[in-house]
Amino acid sequence: MNLQAPIRLGDFEIYRVVEMAMPFLPIDVMFPAATEPEIEALLPRLQPWCLDAERQVLISVHAYVVRTPRHVILLDTCIGCDKTNSRFSFWEGRQDRGWLDRLSALVAPEAVTHVLCSHLHADHAGWNTRMIDGRWVPTFPNATYILARDEVAHAEANEPEIFADSVLPVIEAGQATLVETDHQIEDGIWLEPTPGHTPGHVAVHLESRGERAVMWGDLVHSPAQCHHPRWSYRRDFAPSLSVASRQRVLSTAAEHRHLILSSHFPAPSVGHVLVDGDGAFRFDLLGVLHETD
Repeated sequence: MNLQAPIRLGDFEIYRVVEMAMPFLPIDVMFPAATEPEIEALLPRLQPWCLDAERQVLISVHAYVVRTPRHVILLDTCIGCDKTNSRFSFWEGRQDRGWLDRLSALVAPEAVTHVLCSHLHADHAGWNTRMIDGRWVPTFPNATYILARDEVAHAEANEPEIFADSVLPVIEAGQATLVETDHQIEDGIWLEPTPGHTPGHVAVHLESRGERAVMWGDLVHSPAQCHHPRWSYRRDFAPSLSVASRQRVLSTAAEHRHLILSSHFPAPSVGHVLVDGDGAFRFDLLGVLHETD
């Protein structure tokens, strides 16, 4: 297995670890506010990179490993194995452990010092735990799991499957630290509240030697939402909040040329936001991130 070349952000190294890539949903189903003329106008820009010939949105499910001089930080943990998933049957009870193998080629699970979840949906918190001898245990035994307090409360009330298999075992193991949505992890790493997709959704900011990157979770599912920030994903908890958070983060990222670590854009998934008209943006790919074999 060949290791990917990292993105360097000052003194930080960033690696992308992919679990799967797939067609997800038709664009008009995924984004109910999209109109047919808007979709037709975007086809030349989105196909074939992030929209297939049947107009299904292509997504990648991946995590980011961030090495700092002091810590090894994992941003989101993908889908996992053996999980219950009544919302998405194609992720139910998966047995493909390739993601953990690919991660282990970069860093041993025991060496991960922090796990940060942008939010607690099945494809962002699944590898928080794994099944060993019939019980859920933290996948990263020495890590502190940083979880937004509001997000944990929302998951407990609204996502019982995820809470039971991917959140509660971490809390019971004494490895969870519940924080506010603007928490700072260390110098140069902090959370920004970006509510809407879920109440406690956060973006993760990384800064080293004056260089800034942002991992934005499910604030933006597809590059289509850069062009049309008012398009909310059909499962957004509060669509109006989602739009406001998305417009704010896109505008700031374009103004300051932040490096964006997207959570679901197809490879290479990393790039910059550029202004593309009044209230519209586009995603400019960064071509330096290489896949693992």
